Amino acid sequence: MRDPRLTELADRLAGYSIDVRPGENVLIEVIGGDKELAKALVEAVAKRAGRPYVELADLSVRRTLLRHATREQIEEWAAFDLERMRRMHGYIGVRAGDNISELADVPEANMRLYEQLYVRPVHLERRVKATKWVVLRWPNASMAQLAGMSTEAFEDFYFRVCNLDYAMMDRAMEPLKALMERTDRVRITGPGTDLTFSIKGIGAKKCSGKRNIPDGEVFTAPVRDSVNGTITYNTPSNRGGFTFERIRFTFVNGRIVEADANDPERLNQILDTDEGARYIGEFSLGFNPHILHPMNDTLFDEKIAGSLHFTPGQAYEETDNGNRSSVHWDLVLIQRPEYGGGEVWFDGRLIRKDGRFVVPELEGLNPENLS
Repeated sequence: MRDPRLTELADRLAGYSIDVRPGENVLIEVIGGDKELAKALVEAVAKRAGRPYVELADLSVRRTLLRHATREQIEEWAAFDLERMRRMHGYIGVRAGDNISELADVPEANMRLYEQLYVRPVHLERRVKATKWVVLRWPNASMAQLAGMSTEAFEDFYFRVCNLDYAMMDRAMEPLKALMERTDRVRITGPGTDLTFSIKGIGAKKCSGKRNIPDGEVFTAPVRDSVNGTITYNTPSNRGGFTFERIRFTFVNGRIVEADANDPERLNQILDTDEGARYIGEFSLGFNPHILHPMNDTLFDEKIAGSLHFTPGQAYEETDNGNRSSVHWDLVLIQRPEYGGGEVWFDGRLIRKDGRFVVPELEGLNPENLS
């Protein structure tokens, strides 16, 4: 018997998140996820008179493919999937895996080709810009282990987070969006962090379950050449199967001029992917009340209550600062007291201290008001 929470989630994704309309083509791409979810999503799309299409994939198979892929093969793969994506009005992506390090031994040169020749045209340029889309993780024992929870407890946590009242959250986000849109100078401080930049004229975007599940952030981007100072991230980040820790960047006029972590060479290889990888494409404040601690999964970690992320690489079209890259790497800094604290200032006004919003118009985004 199907878990009714799964049906509720599938209906939320097809309805609230991407608003499937009659006759629309929707690609449901499940990588390592549960087949029951895939079936529930097909039913949810069909219930709204949409046309569902499904691809089931396995991360270990993708690892083998990427280890042996040639430039010509990746180009052909991208051309095939790009044509399919052009025919889609909507996209629901489900990701799961038993091993977050599955891609760790794919050669860096191959990963770079994959990001430049496949990810950028198919996903960053076409899917993100031209379809209604939402991406989510699927709970399994591996994710529960990363969260330090039993599998059953993690499933309860997962559905509580994913089936949050995102419409209510959306309304509470409006004052922060408006404040970002009229802000010029931003300063971020904390242990190992003192960073300044401008967001003037960039705009802001609310994220309330329309593109990611779970969700809970408002993002913008810095004026490309305005970033100066240092940021030290305190949340691990898995990329290409390797978990980076203690990442620290120093900026001069927007560009990352120094980068350090537990593997500086590997880190700098990513930043050297292209020119835009050393500039920032996104600045966001996170506030999901149910997500409090990192679990080395970006879709969850970037929404942590009292966090921010400062993202090297591609800018989003809605808050475009002109930066272009095949990289878009959301790196997270948690500013709640147990993680060292920190402050966020807008135009000389303290708006968040130690992870809590401290100005009246933004208090609706504190955890007790969103739970």
